[in-house]
Order: sequence, then C-alpha cells, then structure tokens
Amino acid sequence: GPRHMGGGPHRLCPRRGLARGFSRAIARNGIGDPHNAYPHSMAWFRNRLIVGTTRSNLCLFKVSKIKKRMDYWPVECPDYVYDLDMRAQIWEYDPTHAEGDGPTAGWRLNWRAPVRTFGDEELPRELGYRGMTVFRGRSDEDECLYVSTYAPARADGTRILRSLDAQTFEEIPLPDGFGKDIITLRLLVPFKGRLFTSPTGRAGGDPNTSGNATVFVTDDPVNGGWEVANPPGFGDPSNLGVFEMLGCGDYLYVGTASLRGFQVWRSRAEGKPPYAWERVIQDGAYRGYLNQAVSSLCVHNGVLYAGSGIQHGGVDMTTGTGPAGAELIRIFEDGSWDLIVGAKRETPDGTKAPLSGYRPGFGKMYSGYFWRMASHDGWLYLGTFDWSTMVRYSDRSAWPQPYARGLERFGIERFLGLQGGAELFRSADGANWVSVDEQGMGNFYNYGIRTMQSTPHGLAVGYVNPFGPRVGKWDGPDFAYHDNPDGGAEIWLGSKAPGPGR
Repeated sequence: GPRHMGGGPHRLCPRRGLARGFSRAIARNGIGDPHNAYPHSMAWFRNRLIVGTTRSNLCLFKVSKIKKRMDYWPVECPDYVYDLDMRAQIWEYDPTHAEGDGPTAGWRLNWRAPVRTFGDEELPRELGYRGMTVFRGRSDEDECLYVSTYAPARADGTRILRSLDAQTFEEIPLPDGFGKDIITLRLLVPFKGRLFTSPTGRAGGDPNTSGNATVFVTDDPVNGGWEVANPPGFGDPSNLGVFEMLGCGDYLYVGTASLRGFQVWRSRAEGKPPYAWERVIQDGAYRGYLNQAVSSLCVHNGVLYAGSGIQHGGVDMTTGTGPAGAELIRIFEDGSWDLIVGAKRETPDGTKAPLSGYRPGFGKMYSGYFWRMASHDGWLYLGTFDWSTMVRYSDRSAWPQPYARGLERFGIERFLGLQGGAELFRSADGANWVSVDEQGMGNFYNYGIRTMQSTPHGLAVGYVNPFGPRVGKWDGPDFAYHDNPDGGAEIWLGSKAPGPGR
C-alpha cells in the first residue's frame, strides 16, 4: 500500500482501568517493596523476564534543584536520603511458574547492589540499573546480559555489569574518558556484532545530559577495547548528549539532546572507527527547542520511529522549556521522514502535518515524553510520561491565572481521577493510532511507561510509580502523609491477542 496511510485518526477508546489485551499486573507495589519506583531496564534472557530497578526516585529528586519548584513534596523522605535502603535490585520473572496473585508471585530477587565506602560515607554502589541488553561479544562464551548503572553523585561513577545467568554480575572495563563525574549510563546497543554506548548524565544535577555526545564501540566488551565511533558532538557543540541509539536496516541511528532541538545521525558503522556519519534530522524535526531530545526509538515494519521529550517530565525548569507535548516522527531508509504526532509546520522538506491527525502529546500537554516504544505481534506500542499527577504538589504561584482558576473550580482530585496516569497507544501501520489505556492501568500514580519488552508470553510493560510507601495528600486544609497502597512500580503482561487484520 502507499507509504502515507491514514486520512485522520481513529477515535480513541473510552478511558478505562483495565486495557484491552492486557490481562493482568504481574507485579505491584514495587514487586512487594514500594521503594522500587522505576522498572528502569528490562530484557528477555534465558526464558525469563529480567527487570532492573531504581529506588526512591522522588527522595533523590528532593535534594536536587527540582525541589525549588514544589509547594509540597509528594512523598515522605528522611533528611538524609541514604537512611533509606537505596540499593538497586535485579529481579527475574518466570511466566511458567507464576502461581498465585501476590505482588511477588513468579518473581525472584537475583541481585542487590553492594554497599561501598566512599570518603566517610557508606553508599550503595548503584542506585539504579538504567539500561539492559543481551549481547555476545568476541570473548563471551555465550550470550550475556549487559547492564548499565546509575551511581550516587558522591560515589565513583557509573559501571557496566555483565552476567551469564542474571544472578551474579561482574564489572567490565569502561571506555576511556568515563570519569567519576559520569554517574549514569543508559545505552547498551548491539549492532553488526558490536556493542555501542554513550555517557548519559553527570554529577551536579544533570542525570540526562552528560555534555559529551560521544559514541563508543567495541566487539569485545568483557576485555574493553572501546573506541570512539564519531567526531566530538558530531561536530556541533549544541549536542549535549546522546540519549537514544538503535540499529535499523543497514544503519545505526543516534538521537541527541540539544536546546536547539534534537538531531538524528546515522552511520553504516563499517570499517575501522571513527565511522562516517550523516545527519538526517536537525532542529527537533524543525520544531526547535520544544523537541529537546529523542527520548525513544523503535523499529516497526522496517521503519524507524522516534519519539521526543523535554527532560524533567516535559517541563525543564533549568532552561525554562515547556510544558509541551511530545512528538512522534518516522524515518525511512532514503532519509525522508514523516510527522506522525505533532504540530503542523513548514519545513525545508515541505509542509509537515501529523499523519495521525493528533497534535503533540496525542493532544495532551501533560504527555511530556514519548518514553518507550516496542514492536510486538504486529503492533507498534507507545508509552508516555504524563506529569499531571505532579500538579497536586507543584508551585501554584507559577501557574497561569486562567489555568489556576479553572483547576480550582474543577478540583485537583477530580482532575487527577480523570487525567492522571500514563497513556499506552498502539498502531498497526504507524499512522493510525488507537488507545489501549489512558490512566495508568487504573492507577494515576503510574505516571510513566519506562520499559516495554516483547516476550513469547505477551508484551511486558513497566510503569514508573515513585509515590510510595507514603504519599502526601490534603485532609481538608491540612497536608499530611499517608500509607499508599497504590505506590511502587507496576509491571503488566499482555495476553496473546489477535494481530491486525486477523
């Protein structure tokens, strides 16, 4: 059929708590521990679903610059965040032995981050496991699970871990130039028999921008051998980091973060590095600074899809960017591109109107990232980060008066009951989209979809939920903390459903 399939959006399905095609939550309350806030990484490995967590994220954020823009803090935190057990965890789920319906049924805790002494403090070596992939390098005796980490700012930097069984993990060498200030790493991307990575964030309140848009490559990660794969920043100092990377067809694609708008570069990644690269998208696909970064990439039916986002949930308070809904584009092998979800505009490539008919964020300002995508069983799935849950706690003096008056009349709790929670959409052809769920699977504290993994047993979807174990609410005129039975990360597993056209 024609490449431009569409002619307007499908009507969204009614909002509902249980989504069609997603039969059950296989984990609630942070897999039995509400401090497990982010299911930050996920992989299918040795017939098991492996999940890496990051813990108590809102208590970590409380000591950052974000705190200055909040009237009330959403969760109860100690004065010293490391009075909490902040050790990141790695869990495995066996779908064939998941008996019962408790929060840990079918799950086993395989790994907990060690504690080390840094200066005069004992700290977890890792706060989170932010990336995960399955890869076999030149010296690996079999396929291995590779995991990238999120380290405390006062520790000694990020690491890459390797495991043959997802139960015991060893460190492998990092690329040269990864100093102690590089505290987060999310990208571990196999392509053409090699493993690619790039630093994500650094100490000092920048977990998403390293200031170092450098790609590294090796075919033998267990022994290091990392080489630089691109010119610094792709020759453009506005590129603050590499946030997404994925192979599609004959090319490795790299999405950057930039205050002028993201860029997308690609290379065949052949021969000896550094490789030759070409830019296929610039200036946030000509939307500019509101498309600050490529937040997700996915291949569906041989075409690359790229979702955008603004850091800190769609409102970057450090740069005054946003709020704005995210956009979705797709890129073809000939270098041409379509706008799928977004704002109509004129570009050097002609007029671009959203093929889906939907404006940014699927028409929702609160959808600040298109955070994760997955191709599964003939469908392209897209999950958002929806920051509306944070309205309850935000600095109301900064709200525009019409918005403040409207929300006051409507009521924040009523607003959250209707708007709150991450959205999950799907499309067979990439242009026409339908809603799977728009309210965090019935829990508005599930405000982001961070991970998705196709498995033989269905699509696993990991919901970020840092609102536990105690969350702030108003009792009449008073703000107080209460136990939250809906706090902690959730993971849902989709049932096998008929594919499109069947």
